[in-house]
Amino acid sequence: MLTYSVSETISPIPVCPIAAPPSIIFLAILKSLSLQFEEKFQGGFFAIGSEFMPPNRQDYYLQLGKDLTHTCHESYDRTATKLGPESFRFSDASEAKALKQNEKYYIQRPEVIESYFVLWRVTKDPKYRQWGWEAAQAIDRHCRVDGGFSGLKNVYMLDSAKDDVQQSFFLAETLKYLYLLFSDDDLIPLDKWVFNTEAHPLPIKGKNPAYKAVS
Repeated sequence: MLTYSVSETISPIPVCPIAAPPSIIFLAILKSLSLQFEEKFQGGFFAIGSEFMPPNRQDYYLQLGKDLTHTCHESYDRTATKLGPESFRFSDASEAKALKQNEKYYIQRPEVIESYFVLWRVTKDPKYRQWGWEAAQAIDRHCRVDGGFSGLKNVYMLDSAKDDVQQSFFLAETLKYLYLLFSDDDLIPLDKWVFNTEAHPLPIKGKNPAYKAVS
């Protein structure tokens, strides 16, 4: 495992090496050594941003995006339900696992699926579609209820109690990114559109004729 601190110039500095080469890496506030679910878009962020880096740094940032996304997948794969916890931690005894009860819930957040989508578009590695399909199957298996889809209170229990809530972002973001993951590249191409934090596609100035300057 290897943690990274990131400076204002986005120059990762490896710190706290525990194993080499690292099997799992993460970006975190060093005092907590944890990763919140909302931060799990980092893999896609570095992958799509790598093409804007200097040529001699592009491979580095793309690999960083791949490794961070791998870590997020591990947080899913290490649970009984194959769905990731809200937050997971790293210690000498545990990697990519929620340790506190108030971290073990799943409320259908989109960030990991978003990274799968971006990494698929950037690399065309079929494992990202496979990981997305695994997540889709797990959601259908464990979250489907008569009225829609519910969150889970403990992803480490196959018979977890449900929270009886379908989040608005499940439809607006999570399912949108799953759909795009299995769609052709000409549907919202990433060189012409950028997604905001709520998964709304916005046209890129100078790249997309749909862009209209505000007068």
